[in-house]
Amino acid sequence: MALSRFWTFILILSIAYVLVMMATGQQYSLGAMVNGEQGEAMVVAEMDATDPRAADLVVAMRAVGDEGVQRGDTLYTFSKTGTVRATLGIQPADGLFATCRNTIMDLWLPLIGYLTFFCGLLNLLIDSRAMEKVARFLSPVFHRVFPELRADHPAYGYMTLNFAANFLGLDSAATPFGLKAMESMQEDNPTQDRATNSQIMFLCLHAAGLTLLPTSIIGYRAAQGAANPADIMIPMIIVSFAGTLAALFMVAGKQRIKIFNLPVMGAVLLISTIIGGLMAYIATLSGVAKFHFTDNLSNGMLMVIIGAIVAYAFIKERYFTAKGTNMFDSFVEGAKDGWTTGLRILPYMLAMLAALSIFRNSGLMGIIMDGLTVVMKMVGMNKEVIDAIPVALMRPFSAGGSRGFMLDAMKTYGADSITGLLSSLFQGAAETTFYVVALYFGSVNVKDTRYTLGIMLLADLVCIITAVFVVQFYF
Repeated sequence: MALSRFWTFILILSIAYVLVMMATGQQYSLGAMVNGEQGEAMVVAEMDATDPRAADLVVAMRAVGDEGVQRGDTLYTFSKTGTVRATLGIQPADGLFATCRNTIMDLWLPLIGYLTFFCGLLNLLIDSRAMEKVARFLSPVFHRVFPELRADHPAYGYMTLNFAANFLGLDSAATPFGLKAMESMQEDNPTQDRATNSQIMFLCLHAAGLTLLPTSIIGYRAAQGAANPADIMIPMIIVSFAGTLAALFMVAGKQRIKIFNLPVMGAVLLISTIIGGLMAYIATLSGVAKFHFTDNLSNGMLMVIIGAIVAYAFIKERYFTAKGTNMFDSFVEGAKDGWTTGLRILPYMLAMLAALSIFRNSGLMGIIMDGLTVVMKMVGMNKEVIDAIPVALMRPFSAGGSRGFMLDAMKTYGADSITGLLSSLFQGAAETTFYVVALYFGSVNVKDTRYTLGIMLLADLVCIITAVFVVQFYF
């Protein structure tokens, strides 16, 4: 319900706002909102070359050629039809049609590939009965965090693989595992269009995104000339761990789950010990060695997981024979399920991303962000923090948009500045909240997400606040 209201609200408000701007002459064209692409120059006015008002501009433009004439912040150039075109700024996001096209070509089709492959692997786990053993092994901890699920529920195995993939920075692998976990929990859902407590707990923990190896962020920092690109790792672990614990405690409090018990606290202590040990080892490495180690660890663990699944299935091949199938056919059957899941989630992805495109290109989101920046200045917030806030504000809406703000902050202030470091943490330690809610609940046709969105946004806020303190202390 909350997601539906948000979607409706931003669409109606954005369209109403841009129509008012058109009616009052403050916006020249709606073409960019519909047909434009991110990064294109925004056309704010056009004149015929024969217009007397453009006479001096035409003379100046013909003298310099295609480069155009700059007057203040406005650039004047000739359009393809020969008119004088004035452009100011760049388009913040793809227009509606470009968003629809790119959602399918750049997001959905790659996701289909990941889903097809990893769902095939998961079917090997199921047919070899490995998932049952994983569920039984993890049930002492998971059953206390997800009390609605039975002790040997197969969702425990899927969730473990999802958390492990997130932990290693393997987002492409995490998504298929997470979607299978949602489907598995949905089978026991008494109200099929309403989120269960277990689904909410899982999604909030997933969105908090405990990350050990932020390889993509390290790569961006290296490209922007950071002195030690991998020095963001320890702060990233601390911030994402704080967000994960916050999500756990908030959902547990809402659902009245007693998590202060030996199995759960023991698991938290074990994870903390593993993180601490890896942090201590990574701290001893040089900059290049850190990046080399983390990249090989994350990809190496993925190869180990794939190899272990196939090897175990081979050892237990008699189970496949008893079912009248073999390992290859089992993989293919699971892969077909991944394709079906991909078809089911496309409308939800498209609906959310199209609405966010209109919201950003209308200018309304920029006004809201500028307003929040003014409020932060009024309460005396540090300028270096304020300069990084656009990344944090954009992150729940758009990974690409927040990434653009992060790279711009690094380029403007330096990758090793407080602003650059905070931007990296805001990008790496949070999730694209609205997209994730639409994707995961859309995969199981759940319409009433209850309080999921609110807690996920609160967990994002915890990450933001923690990041500010960590950067001030650590750097």
